[in-house]
Amino acid sequence: MNLLRRNLTNRLLEALSDTPVVLLHGARQTGKSTLVREISRELHPARYLTFDDATTMGAAKRDPLGFLDAYNSPIILDEVQRVPEIFVAIKALVDRERVSGRFLLTGSANVLLLPKLSESLAGRMEVLTMWPFSQGEMESCQETFVDAVFSKTILAALSERVSSRSDLIQRVLRGGYPEVIGRKTLARRTAWFDAYVTTVIHRELRDLANIEYLTELPRLLRLLAARAGHQLNYTELSGAVGLPQTTLKRYLSLLEAIYLFYPLPAWAPNLGKRLIKRPKILLNDSGLIAHLIGLDERQVESDATPFGHILESFIAMELRKQISWSKTRPSMYHFRTHNNVEVDLVLESSAGDLVGIEVKTAARVRDDDVRGLELLRELAGSKFHRGIILYGGSESVSLGNNLHALPIDALWRIESQSESA
Repeated sequence: MNLLRRNLTNRLLEALSDTPVVLLHGARQTGKSTLVREISRELHPARYLTFDDATTMGAAKRDPLGFLDAYNSPIILDEVQRVPEIFVAIKALVDRERVSGRFLLTGSANVLLLPKLSESLAGRMEVLTMWPFSQGEMESCQETFVDAVFSKTILAALSERVSSRSDLIQRVLRGGYPEVIGRKTLARRTAWFDAYVTTVIHRELRDLANIEYLTELPRLLRLLAARAGHQLNYTELSGAVGLPQTTLKRYLSLLEAIYLFYPLPAWAPNLGKRLIKRPKILLNDSGLIAHLIGLDERQVESDATPFGHILESFIAMELRKQISWSKTRPSMYHFRTHNNVEVDLVLESSAGDLVGIEVKTAARVRDDDVRGLELLRELAGSKFHRGIILYGGSESVSLGNNLHALPIDALWRIESQSESA
């Protein structure tokens, strides 16, 4: 397939223009190496080195400072988590001579969560995260939904084209991993996901820590996939996978460090309300979830229940991708009370303004569908900016009082207004 432009490219180049060290991290096989090698050709000329190469890794481990001192021009260090010693040397060189864009690093693990890399590069390094392809990237456009829903004006109209239910199901079950979207058949996608999970567990996690129950990790991943969109209950999950809670929490932290597992925190106002504080389980890609639980299009048509939770995860991760290049850059949460009134996703801007988002697979909006958004509006008061129901219908409808129903397509087709909150 043709090389698709990544919507994070401009932010990456901006960071390189004024910051000595830029770290681009994310799950393996999301396109980090492809992106940095592409921009190194013209947009940011640099020498590319990868620590996946045993000789290069060995030289860097033996003498990190001497290894870096050999390169005067900007350099790219790929898979930097494999040589944690390099960070101390980078800090020394940046302190000796501060040059913007000197070091572009990539990593398949969140080095900021790893104990061995506790040496701070505060003020010297900007960190960007790359996820699998977004829907807009696959259609060669840059989505602006996140900025649009925080705009002060009425939401812009959608283009006329709205995905069919079948198209939406295919999008969700396929996901966004670059290698997967280039494969035409379910069998070939399944083969790739099988190899990917094995590689991640036997290589990435072994590089990070001593894994005692390695054979239990595929089962843990499948259990997380089956619970995607549900609250994280350590007691229940510990019993289901057969691991002590302390071990389970450690493994979840490792899965988070390699960007497969994403716990969505709960939103709560500073009030004495009885709200659920547990995070919600998300994985980084809806295609990976579908693979792990063995869900295909035929099964969705016969039982749509599992698809509803995967759809919620799909939308959450599409928003997470868009946040990385949006102007607003809100934080993302979920909201739920003890009597099960909930809002699937809550976006909160740095100013504290809130946008609530409900996800519905149905082709029509019912009165009960706005209940959670109405409660969120009541609790948030003047900070409540807008409530959105993303649903399986084709019409954009105002529900009154800053509540709107939009087709799910709005996520990658809506146009942002020039005036923003």
